[in-house]
Amino acid sequence: MQEAFSIFPVGVIRKEPNRVALEVFPQYHDALLGIEEFSHIHVFYWFHRNDSTEKRGILRVHPRKNSSNPLTGVFATHAPVRPNLIAFSLCRIIAIDGGRIRIADIDAVDGTPLIDIKGYIPPKVPADTVQIPDWV
Repeated sequence: MQEAFSIFPVGVIRKEPNRVALEVFPQYHDALLGIEEFSHIHVFYWFHRNDSTEKRGILRVHPRKNSSNPLTGVFATHAPVRPNLIAFSLCRIIAIDGGRIRIADIDAVDGTPLIDIKGYIPPKVPADTVQIPDWV
């Protein structure tokens, strides 16, 4: 079953040399109510610079762009090339000023479309039960 979904930006990521901020569009400011109670947030954004049919068709990569890592499916990596260009990062909040959230850092470029924010709640999965590949 293939369906199309619409995802639209709720803001934009601003990066300067020593300053990173999420600028939430005014019509979504009400959605920020209570976000100041969190120290960290999940930030979802769109890898807009990779949005081409060719790059969406890349399904295997060497993780971390390191050819000594095994060829791996993009769903098992955090590669910026994938069928849907959704990215997310766990970010520490530095300050909030209206619709602008200053964060410590993010793996995005200036002007990246912001598609969602979620307050970070630590997982209930015990760390000793988690398995990850050696290349991580």
